[in-house]
Formats: sequence, structure tokens, C-alpha cells
Amino acid sequence: MDQEQRALRDCLGQFASGVTVVTTADGTAVHGATVSSFTSVSLAPPLILVSLDRRSRTCHRLATAPTFGVNVLAADQRDLALLFAGHAGGPAPEIHWTGGTRAPQLPGAVAHFTCRPWAGYDGGDHVLHIGEVIDFEAPGGPPLVFHSGTLGELNRTPGGTVWAGSLDGPAHGWAADFGALAATGGTP
Repeated sequence: MDQEQRALRDCLGQFASGVTVVTTADGTAVHGATVSSFTSVSLAPPLILVSLDRRSRTCHRLATAPTFGVNVLAADQRDLALLFAGHAGGPAPEIHWTGGTRAPQLPGAVAHFTCRPWAGYDGGDHVLHIGEVIDFEAPGGPPLVFHSGTLGELNRTPGGTVWAGSLDGPAHGWAADFGALAATGGTP
């Protein structure tokens, strides 16, 4: 990686993201890769996007899999993130997969999505896989976060919300203005 690519990677790393493990199965073998490039695309139809390095085995498997899973990791699943990124430092933890062979799920994850492949797009050294969400669940909990090359957890402000005291919050500003316009039949 040259200096300019490294500088760009470091700059992109300033955007904090959640951490997922994308999974698929062929027969009884489960395959997975740690992915932080995951986002919602559409609610109707329900679509998500994962970006995988085109050199990864999981990337190639997603192209032909009938379904795949996206597991949003919990803050205490750092070891699994490292394992599926190929950076495990010790013996692999024993994993008791759930969800069957349709879309293997990691127990303890804060959310699971089962997807049917929708489309794949060239993304340079990555492939952008769009999946149609056919099932999902959110057991919840604190998520694992990736920022500036580090895995960690969110530091939440005790007793507050991000909107508290903000004029842009749902109780003030844009949401109140939009609600008033909608109630009178106006347009923004």
C-alpha cells in the first residue's frame, strides 16, 4: 500500500462504524468475514449493502450463495471480529452457530439479518453486495465499534440522549416544523 492510499485509509478510519461478520454456508461448512462496510440501502424493498474485498473467499461465496447472513457484533465479541478478519491470536473460540444452514448466526450478536442476494456491483478492489432482507432480529445490547484502526465500545452519556438540549432534535427544530406543516397540509 503506498503512502497516499495509507493516508486515505487513515482518514476514512475517522468514520466510526459498527462491526459485522458476514456469513454463508455450503453444506455443513460455515464461512464468514469481518466487515465494517455495512449499511441500509432501502426499506421498500428491504435492502442492505456489504462491501467485501474481492480477493476474499467469502466475497466469491456470496455471489453464488442462495442466502447470506449479517451478524452485528456485540461489544464483547472482539475476539470473533479478529477471528473472522484472520487475526486471531490464540486458539479459535468454539462457535455454536444458530440459524441453520440458511444464514448462519453468531450467538450473542446484537442483530442478525438473513438476506437473499439482490445484486453485486464492481467497487474497485471490493465488490458491493446488495442483499434483500428476508428475516431479521435484534436481541440488542451494546455494539462493537471500529474507529481509527481500533475495536471498542460506545461511551454513552449517562442519563442523556444525543438529542437532549439540541434545537435539531425530534422535539424541536425540523421535526416540529415538519409536523406542523404536515398537519396543515403544507409542504416543507
